Amino acid sequence: MFPGMAEPTFQPFWKTPETDALRKDIIPHHPTHHSPDNMEPLKHECGIAMVRLLKPLSHYKEKYGTDKYALSKLYLMMEKQHNRGQEGAGMACVRLNGKPGHEYMYREKAEGKDAITKVFASVYRQMAGCSADGPAEITTTDDTPGELPPFAGELYMGHLRYSTTGRGGLKYVHPFLRRNNWKAKNLCLCGNFNMTNIAEVFGHLTAQGQSPRVYSDSYIMLEIMGHRLDREVERLFAEAQQKGLSGTAITEYIDSHVDISNVLRTSMPLFDGGYVVCGLTGSGEFFAMRDPHGIRPAFFYANEEIVACASERPVLQTTFDLATEAVRELLPGQAIIVRASGEMVLQQIIEPQAFLPCSFERIYFSRGNDIDIYHERKALGHQLVPKILEAVEGDTAHTVFSYIPNTAEVAYYGLLEGVGERAPRVRAEKVVSKDIKLRTFIAESGVRNDLAAHVYDITAGSIVPYEDNLVVIDDSIVRGTTLRESIIKILDRLHPRRMVIVSSAPQIRYPDFYGIDMSRIDDFIAFQACIALLHDTHQEVLLAEVAHQCRMLLKHEAHPTENPVRRLYQPFTADELSAKMAELLRPAGVETPITLVFQSISGLHKAIPHHPGDWYFTGHYPTPGGLRLLLQSYVDFYERHYC
Repeated sequence: MFPGMAEPTFQPFWKTPETDALRKDIIPHHPTHHSPDNMEPLKHECGIAMVRLLKPLSHYKEKYGTDKYALSKLYLMMEKQHNRGQEGAGMACVRLNGKPGHEYMYREKAEGKDAITKVFASVYRQMAGCSADGPAEITTTDDTPGELPPFAGELYMGHLRYSTTGRGGLKYVHPFLRRNNWKAKNLCLCGNFNMTNIAEVFGHLTAQGQSPRVYSDSYIMLEIMGHRLDREVERLFAEAQQKGLSGTAITEYIDSHVDISNVLRTSMPLFDGGYVVCGLTGSGEFFAMRDPHGIRPAFFYANEEIVACASERPVLQTTFDLATEAVRELLPGQAIIVRASGEMVLQQIIEPQAFLPCSFERIYFSRGNDIDIYHERKALGHQLVPKILEAVEGDTAHTVFSYIPNTAEVAYYGLLEGVGERAPRVRAEKVVSKDIKLRTFIAESGVRNDLAAHVYDITAGSIVPYEDNLVVIDDSIVRGTTLRESIIKILDRLHPRRMVIVSSAPQIRYPDFYGIDMSRIDDFIAFQACIALLHDTHQEVLLAEVAHQCRMLLKHEAHPTENPVRRLYQPFTADELSAKMAELLRPAGVETPITLVFQSISGLHKAIPHHPGDWYFTGHYPTPGGLRLLLQSYVDFYERHYC
């Protein structure tokens, strides 16, 4: 114990006569994060979609029979990424060569799970002049751009939002727009990101005398980039004057010479985090940039007609009917830029750092129809076979294999292949089906928990009661709430001899701060198991020591590199943690033996060799900002429960 530190006095939240109910009382809802007992699946990071037409609008009308070619492609790209954001959606459009007095930059946003439908229904109504018969075709020519209907343009950007901070409301839905009478100073931004040093950047701005209207990484980024865009326009204004230009000739010079890479190089190095940032300017600049570690994904496709970007490769493949090799991945620290002239360039904005793309993207978030992700998920299931067979003592004749829908299905196929290589007969059944989605507007915990127990249905008679082992694989076990409140209870109704719950991912021990909804350390069942084991083995002093180390690092190091929270796990093996998790997740009244089997870290990297980002499993954070947030998260936990 450190001098001046009192012995922890804390009622362990895993040891009570009524564990579940008490746990909900003493782990309060955090005002900026999702509650651990909301029965909702892990929230995704956001999705982006961009389309830039490289030819006149009349070309697409003649070739494809519609003036809404780009708009329809944007809609399809957004729908194909619907899994990445169901809290809100937005889109923006820029029209080139618009006449003064006519709008040239449009935006539409909506909230809710049907936000994409709302957005495009509104856009089409506006394009059709609110006709009850639906949208009309654009009949004007490229020579009269000022008379085109709203949202007819050459640059399109779409966004799907999942909040990672709990903040709701239309003002937090992307894209964000900064307006100005100078076309080149108009900026529209959206992205898939979470910046981990926003407090530091906010302090930097306020120290300069600025007063941002909203404390949000999106708004602050918009203002910083907008400020740098202003400086770029002013540079070009002075340059044009030196060339003897005046009046509208200066404006034309500025609009055709904006170098968006100057804006990115002077603004993005301020930010720490995982990101893909996308933007449009009123003068026709189009860009998407990826963080220097490649944490968040970005893909693009270009031909002589279009440039398109998306968060996932299959989205582009499906939308434009492409082979896998036709889609390219944006590299870390790189930006794809399409200038107002239509020239496309790839530029290195920030020097690439250690390549650490998110492995959870491959395990869970991205669609499984990407061919590489499909094989990776199968490999994750295949590699778990030895540990699973050990858990059932090799008795495959009396073991039924199944999965928890829907993202674990591909790993399940790999598991079956692996078992089939070792056993003459594999008994595979669809034991669990997802039936309803719990609606979180029901506030009463008792009713909510009762509904949660019925989110999944079981197939009665799919196993022999009291004779068969039951193995079910899931993609990951994060908070464990759905397991405790629903899945284990309903599986127990089948009366298996032993229940083996398998995670295709390793134990999630640490929060993520780069765009995934898992930011509070005591939400994780692995962390809860670790704390329980420390108490069981009378090593509580380690909790205080680690808290002291975290405070010292936060106080004295702006960019820490050491992670003392990892010390908490060192006294225990992965199997010991798994056993304690099984104990904590066992619902009252369930007596069936339960074994939890997790993927190993080495197995993860063997299955997914090209996406080594694993900080939520190992505590090795890719950026100082993420590590600072972890240290603060642990200090917050310690002070909530031990001080």
